[in-house]
Amino acid sequence: MRILCTVTGKPSHARAMLPLARACAEAGHEVLVVVPPELTHVFAHEPVSVLGALPAPGSSSRVGPKLADTFRALLPVARDFGPALILRDGTEFAASFVGEELGVPHLPVPSGSGNVFDPALVLAPLNERRAEVGLPTTDDPHAIFRYGRLDCMPPDHSFIANPTPHTFAYRQPATVDRAERLPGWVAQLPTDKPLVVAAIGTALPQFKDLRPQDHNIPLDRWAKYNPTTLLNAMVAGLSRVDCVAVVATGGVPVEQERVAGNVHLVESFAQPLLLQCAQLMLTHGGYNSIRECVGAGVPMAVLPVFGDQPQNADRVEELGLGTRVRDVDAAEIAKGCEQVLQDPEFTRRARSAQRRMLALPSVADAVAELERVAAERSPLRGA
Repeated sequence: MRILCTVTGKPSHARAMLPLARACAEAGHEVLVVVPPELTHVFAHEPVSVLGALPAPGSSSRVGPKLADTFRALLPVARDFGPALILRDGTEFAASFVGEELGVPHLPVPSGSGNVFDPALVLAPLNERRAEVGLPTTDDPHAIFRYGRLDCMPPDHSFIANPTPHTFAYRQPATVDRAERLPGWVAQLPTDKPLVVAAIGTALPQFKDLRPQDHNIPLDRWAKYNPTTLLNAMVAGLSRVDCVAVVATGGVPVEQERVAGNVHLVESFAQPLLLQCAQLMLTHGGYNSIRECVGAGVPMAVLPVFGDQPQNADRVEELGLGTRVRDVDAAEIAKGCEQVLQDPEFTRRARSAQRRMLALPSVADAVAELERVAAERSPLRGA
């Protein structure tokens, strides 16, 4: 069958879609991925077709007027392709509109803000967009989940803030890039102290040269939460902890005087692999990072910045998988990391969550369920 996949978010959203799109293709299905041009590289060298035909969302609202433009760009592509099923990024609503127009089942793949938005709050603006493109309006806030939704966390550890019926949880593969490996120097790191992995994700580093006044960002908030301040506070905090730390900078500059001998800076690392030998992750709280930590059984210290991250940090604390760092301050960061490292209960809970994740259906099982949804035009069989 033919499967249409759409993503308009950050590269991390595209990487969240990739394993499922790849699995569908390897099961013999014809997969077309439609994204903004700047995301096409994520799907290069994969057994899928890629088309960079969608407008980039920029800073506009996902339910604002630009949604109609995305719908108009996507609809002719979908008509020509003739999908039996549509998979979309969690807040890529144009694809659900296309599914409604063509009478094709459509499902969201979990990612970031797609997990935490309230369907009731976007009903009115989505109806405005429906009217703009000639679709009937609806009074059902869950119309965008008519066929259910996918999740990659165990049901009792889900990060979906507003649960909906017909949620099918599956186990995302541990690594996205099958060829990735750790550099040899990692094997030479001391093993007599806990290994702490730290990163601020892939989205935040892109803002390092941003001018806050051009984006209506309050200057006091930018002074505290800009990528450079955030990363330097993390490095300074880890320099105070009795650990071995590996920090991914994402190209954000670090003040060398803040870097102690126990902290190793790299521009990037194979995070899922490094987590397999880590005792803690200091993270911004992105959904993908949290999912990877649970998959590796690694507890977290979470320093959230924006989007879904604050809610994710609170959920991590609620589940006992780690602690939320309350301030962008080296002392607070060190305190949060030490709290998790010194209390074995955090590791116990993280490993319990890991076992629950390992008991989820595989990505191959997810493909089989997608085949059934497309054939029967009925919702997912889930919680």
